Amino acid sequence: MSSTSTTPPTVAVEAHGLTLRYGRRSAAALDDCSFRLPTGRVSALVGPNGAGKSTLLATAAGLLRPTSGTLTVLGTAPAEARGRIAYLSQDKPLHPQLTVAETLRMGAELNPARWDAAHAAAIVEQGSLDPKARVRGLSGGQRTRVALALALGKRPELLLLDEPMADLDPLARHELLGTLMADAAEHGTTVLMSSHIVAELADACDHLLLLGSGRIRLGGGIDDLLHAHSVVTGRGTPADLAPHTVVESRVTGRGLTALIRRDGPVGDGWETSEPSLEELLLAHLRSPSAPALLTPGTTAAPAGVTA
Repeated sequence: MSSTSTTPPTVAVEAHGLTLRYGRRSAAALDDCSFRLPTGRVSALVGPNGAGKSTLLATAAGLLRPTSGTLTVLGTAPAEARGRIAYLSQDKPLHPQLTVAETLRMGAELNPARWDAAHAAAIVEQGSLDPKARVRGLSGGQRTRVALALALGKRPELLLLDEPMADLDPLARHELLGTLMADAAEHGTTVLMSSHIVAELADACDHLLLLGSGRIRLGGGIDDLLHAHSVVTGRGTPADLAPHTVVESRVTGRGLTALIRRDGPVGDGWETSEPSLEELLLAHLRSPSAPALLTPGTTAAPAGVTA
């Protein structure tokens, strides 16, 4: 059934066959990519360099147009939802000649209907920034704080973050992540954040999208994905683990250690444990040919059906 205009969407981002090429002869940055991101989730977007993470975020922000396929954001086209989206790119573009205070005033003028001046100012004040300081004189971490204040001050329904904390020291990263998570919890903001810092993802996110070769290879709630896998150790061979899907296996001092996707009970003679998020991600990154797994809430709806 289709949703009415008065019903809030239950899906924040949905892609069907999304493909984007930067040139006719270039490899596809996104290649027949299909998935759903439910609203209210804080989702990690991970994958190797060149997997298409920045392209996907920029497309969701309405800055890139797909070559083929569709992408909807908050139930509509990205361009139509732009006022409800905040996007923070890796380079965090700010006007270097403006002061911190002038930058926040610019945010208020550009977003008059949604701007929360007190919230934006509080994020800046937490970093002990001088409102009269010009952006060009700020450190990389300080500029990140100002950029995040602009994004959160907009009170977006969907927050798109491309490696937002890469230039922050551990303490500043912890503080800003805390601010981000508190904001998402209080206002139900959907967050899609790319990052290479696994510990950061484990602490902050409850949902995962693993992108490889332009497609989603793992998608769903982090707990659901962890529960669907097991680390097994024993004196057998990968063939002995049938009918389970073996994502990765290696020989160790204790015999064979493998990450599997369970299909029923594991046979006798195998020690089993649930993987950590880092173990899950590394195994799938090292095994790009492993079958994709998207949980029901992350699988794109059939054509013609909307949330």
